[in-house]
Amino acid sequence: MLGTVQNQSVSPVFVGRTRELTRLTSALARAHAGEPQALVIGGEAGVGKTRLVEEFLAAALEDGPSTVTAVGACVEIGADGLPFAPVATILRALHRRFGDELVAAAAGSEGELARLLPGLGGTDGPDRLADQRDEHGRARLFELTSRLLERLSEERTLVVALEDLHWADRSTRELLGYLLRSLSRGRLLVLATYRSDDIHRRHPLRPFLAELDRMRSVARLELSRFNRTEVRAQVAGILASEPSPTLVDRVFTRSDGNPFFVEELACSITQGCRTGLSDSLRDLLLVRVETLPETAQRIARVVAEGGSAVEYRLLEAVAGLGEDELIEALRATVGAKILLPTDDGDGYRFRHSLVREAVGDDLLPGERSRLNRRYAQALEADPGLVPADELPARLASYWYHAHEPAKALPAVLRASVEARRRHAYAEQHRLLERALELWDDTPEEVREELRPVDYVEVFPPCGCDPGAKPLQYMDLLAETTVAARLSADREGAYEVTKRALRLLERSGDPLRAAWFWIQRSRLMVAMGRGDGWAEIAEAQELVRGLPPSPVHAEVLESAAGWAMMHNPGPDGIGTAERAIELARLVGAEETELCARVTLGILLADAGDADAGIAELTAARERAAAARYGNLTVSADANLAALLEAVGRSEEAIAVARRGVESAARHGLRDGATFASANEAESLLALGRWDEAAEIAAHGRDSTNHALYLGWAATLLAQLAVLRGEYDRAETEIAAARDHLGTQDHQPQNALPLRHLTIAVAAGRGRFLEARAAVRAALEAGFPPAMHRYAWPMLHTAVALESDALGLPGADEGRSEMLALLRKAAGRLPRLSPVWAAHALLVEAELLRADGSADPAPWAAAEEAFAALDRPYPLALVRLRHAEALLAQHDAGARDRAAVLLRRACEVADSVDAVPLREAVRLLARRGRLALEEPEEAVAAAPAEEPEPFGLTAREREVLRRVAAGYTNRRIAEELFISPKTASVHVSNILAKLGVSGRGEAAALAHRLRLFAGRTG
Repeated sequence: MLGTVQNQSVSPVFVGRTRELTRLTSALARAHAGEPQALVIGGEAGVGKTRLVEEFLAAALEDGPSTVTAVGACVEIGADGLPFAPVATILRALHRRFGDELVAAAAGSEGELARLLPGLGGTDGPDRLADQRDEHGRARLFELTSRLLERLSEERTLVVALEDLHWADRSTRELLGYLLRSLSRGRLLVLATYRSDDIHRRHPLRPFLAELDRMRSVARLELSRFNRTEVRAQVAGILASEPSPTLVDRVFTRSDGNPFFVEELACSITQGCRTGLSDSLRDLLLVRVETLPETAQRIARVVAEGGSAVEYRLLEAVAGLGEDELIEALRATVGAKILLPTDDGDGYRFRHSLVREAVGDDLLPGERSRLNRRYAQALEADPGLVPADELPARLASYWYHAHEPAKALPAVLRASVEARRRHAYAEQHRLLERALELWDDTPEEVREELRPVDYVEVFPPCGCDPGAKPLQYMDLLAETTVAARLSADREGAYEVTKRALRLLERSGDPLRAAWFWIQRSRLMVAMGRGDGWAEIAEAQELVRGLPPSPVHAEVLESAAGWAMMHNPGPDGIGTAERAIELARLVGAEETELCARVTLGILLADAGDADAGIAELTAARERAAAARYGNLTVSADANLAALLEAVGRSEEAIAVARRGVESAARHGLRDGATFASANEAESLLALGRWDEAAEIAAHGRDSTNHALYLGWAATLLAQLAVLRGEYDRAETEIAAARDHLGTQDHQPQNALPLRHLTIAVAAGRGRFLEARAAVRAALEAGFPPAMHRYAWPMLHTAVALESDALGLPGADEGRSEMLALLRKAAGRLPRLSPVWAAHALLVEAELLRADGSADPAPWAAAEEAFAALDRPYPLALVRLRHAEALLAQHDAGARDRAAVLLRRACEVADSVDAVPLREAVRLLARRGRLALEEPEEAVAAAPAEEPEPFGLTAREREVLRRVAAGYTNRRIAEELFISPKTASVHVSNILAKLGVSGRGEAAALAHRLRLFAGRTG
């Protein structure tokens, strides 16, 4: 055996790392206080990441039962389809620790969480939330895992560590990222380690680390190598005595301060390997392995090829040694600190992954495939040798590396089923790509014998010939497409559809081809390369005239959904009704309910709001009863949007909140985010702007869904315009365009952005730019059912013309523009009281644009809005109504105008609508009306600036208009005075300025910048 020094090659003294331990201890203290913490620890191989974590966890446990720790390590086999390995290990440890408490914390979510913790419960049963093909299942699983950890950390501090992230499968990385983004409460500390020298430019961990760097809740910690003093202390701990300076110098020089290399060198040198030690890393790592007895070296090679850890019984089956001989060999490897028992005491692992890699690299090619074959044969003979949830992935890996396609293809397909069951679509995708690679090398008789249990079925449920061979190459391509799309590898999915459609051109299989065209349509939209209609049309042609099938129903449902988003009308309604009929005929319930949701929206858009609401409500109830979780939430979101579209905002908020609660209950975080978006839209309409902004901002921080981010930016831009924050509005508009893309111009996204472009230009006083934007919007037109966006845009456009009346350059093209606006307004429906009120507002504004000061149209609009809960447009109407009343030069009208302006100002103040407030105050000054009670007005009046040339406030108002080129009559109309009074004011101004005419007065005012920076 190796002797005392080798048995102590790991220093019993923990050296250095004072700064790092302080950082970890501080994070633990914050976690104790209820603030979740996360630290990512990086460093080169052998620098001591694991030792640091072990020391910290041991110290944390000294806090007593108030702290619980759990560790899980990523394993290399994860890349071959063993997803969530470290998370599953952590959950198993917590299950052993908490038992019934964990079961209680998981109550109601057992079916989903069992994908990570099989002992918790089954995933089979009628619950549609556990559908293995549910594209929202992964997000739901992540949310429920986050919620479980939050509940377990309510009563104690929970410290979980994930080691070796450089080996993490994609699903583990995504789950970890989700946890770090979403955890907001609980006494939880998350640690993760990774090997920084393995992170090459294209390593998949690199973008993940970049994402973590953007999270304020995550801290990064980089471990450096030891200095000479620390190396001396480490060697002293290993030798249990003070080393000589010569030895320290030699070890420090050769190890360059890497703690693991220090151990290896100290051991090698003190054991007599003073010469001949290779400078290559592999030889350095193998030097102590090669001093072991031959049987122990053989065991090391067997363990190296078995994975990150190998169970004892599996090792016994593969090694081909007697039990006594095996135990002696293991004792030698453990004594030399080459192998260590696993944490559960059931197997063995290398003490350091670098040694395992070196031993594995030293295997001969034939030796490696032979060992993998023996592992696979042992598992086939006794599947109980490994945990049941790991069996498919490990068999797939062993047979693949044994280079036996006939065995590997079925094993890889079974592993893909397990990956899909866990919603680990990225790993499923990789396994299916491996299956495609193995396909041609697998004997045909083996392929024909494959049964549906060996793969994920696509086409039998979709209506293709169930009597056909259960697995054809096209079916495998279809499954690969689905897995790639669900794993967000849209480009990969798109390439597979191209490959499949090229093959199908020769096969004459229209149903399969139609299915692939529908997938391609979705991918085109998701990638921002088009609106998907050309692909849907191709699919429609392929299924035309074919017998009823689920594929046919899905094609029609997709066509109806496209019409709803892009061109709502009778054709879309007919398509949705045919999709419903066909789906019912073939028993495709989910497709039927999706089509019913679409039909409800189309009916409402066509003017029958009651029928649409009834259809949507019925579809929602059926989806809830059938436990289609995502469809239930989607129906609530759409129903809330429909209610808001007809002005029933309070009802819309209640339905949206029901959707948020339902989504939270089912773990559908994105669903909750979209339902809350509908709530925010209704809050905005009701004048509860701050609440709407808070929802939009919160949602933006908790999702990366492009559609939601675009919507949130649009809503925040609307608020910025209403509050006069035009710089911020332009920033949000640009962000919305970036998120929503430029290829799929959905009217409900495009129209609000066009409106905002007009509003920003108008708010900045860029009249010609704003008018050009109006013309562009009118030329683009308003598709059917878009009146909810068109009416507000038309009002902004007409108000632009009204406000520009009499301005230089505004008259050119004015008549034509007003005619276009009248024509557009005449075509828009007024299907509910809210839009009838908007129509009256636009009509009154058109009269103002013509120079009319008749109060009657504004009174009608005010009455219409007063019956609704729409405070902001009502305040706008009251402003204009007051303006028209003041033009009547009647005392009673003035009193009424004062009341209207006070009410409008109250609304403007309550929502901080700066432009509206300024317009109200300006009109009040022009009309010499008080917005406050007399004593309040005096108390609140700001100190007046000294007036140049002795001009009074009224004379300054007149001079401003003289400088703008107004006639006396126009000045009188603006200031609600008689032309004679205006003439007197002008004469006084000329005298005070010492000029002979209006032109000189205007020039002097501009030259002296009498109005620069002032409001008048």
